[in-house]
Amino acid sequence: MDREERDLLTALSEAMVEAVARGAAATVTVDARDRLPATGVGYAADLVLTADHVIEREEIRVVLPDGRERSAVRIGRDPSTDLALLRVAEGAVPILEIAEREPRVGQLVLALGRPGAEGVQASLGVISAIGGALRTPWGGWLERYIRTDAIMYPGFSGGPLIDTEGRALGINTSGLAGIPLTIPIRLAWRVAGALAQEGRVRRGYLGVRTQAVPLAPAQQERLGRAQGRGLLIVGIEEGSPAAEGGLRVGDILTGFQGQPVEDPEDLQGRLIGEGVGRPVELEVLRGEERRILTVIVGERREAWEEERWPFRGGRWGFRRRWMPPWAPWWSR
Repeated sequence: MDREERDLLTALSEAMVEAVARGAAATVTVDARDRLPATGVGYAADLVLTADHVIEREEIRVVLPDGRERSAVRIGRDPSTDLALLRVAEGAVPILEIAEREPRVGQLVLALGRPGAEGVQASLGVISAIGGALRTPWGGWLERYIRTDAIMYPGFSGGPLIDTEGRALGINTSGLAGIPLTIPIRLAWRVAGALAQEGRVRRGYLGVRTQAVPLAPAQQERLGRAQGRGLLIVGIEEGSPAAEGGLRVGDILTGFQGQPVEDPEDLQGRLIGEGVGRPVELEVLRGEERRILTVIVGERREAWEEERWPFRGGRWGFRRRWMPPWAPWWSR
């Protein structure tokens, strides 16, 4: 290995060290179970976002990066994304920096965890897949996920996946699909915002199946703007808000409340939060016509239910959740 190659490796190594330090500045320990603690990240000065499945008792302790300990309470949870929001006594939580660029397959990333007094831990890998939506074992839907080959060591759940500049791309969890996944940071932040306001996430429901399709120049001309894609409606549930609002199979959904819709994630993101139960304007292309339809957004009910027992309820300390009837006996 010549001098130039050694210098490149040294520069890469130093960049990784700096990235870990930057991400670790807002990565905390969350001690809310009897076994190994887990990890969380600063969402606001008095709020920590972590994985929901690591909260197994009412007494929660958060250890900040500088070693200070704080008590915390869970103020909201969203099993569909396995995220929970904690309010930390006395505040002073460093806030996680989030990446401006969207994650890309093949991108070099680091998974961070702070599961104990030893300090931050890191694991290197690349993004191997970006997908969604995914039905979780608890019956909910995960709108979007990132999969990486970085090793998620015990206690990494609730910690950040960061880029080589130390900015967060997502929140890691091992509590959704039997394999470690990462919740994209913008989805995680939307969920955290909803939890901070209402303690839960209200997910809108139209009752359509869609697939992204390219828009021809003539279609973009009818819209009066440049827009590369829309959502072709390939199925409508009988009696759904979409059916009641006059949508048809074959329509191309191009806008939601005046904002362009180009892929399923755009639509899913706009269906989270305050729009539930209210009329919204949907822009569609039907044949050669541009139409505006008014639809009252329904609320999608998740199949999971709250714990029926206390945090560590039941004889063996398991939390009881709804499971689909086809689930194996050992997973119920």
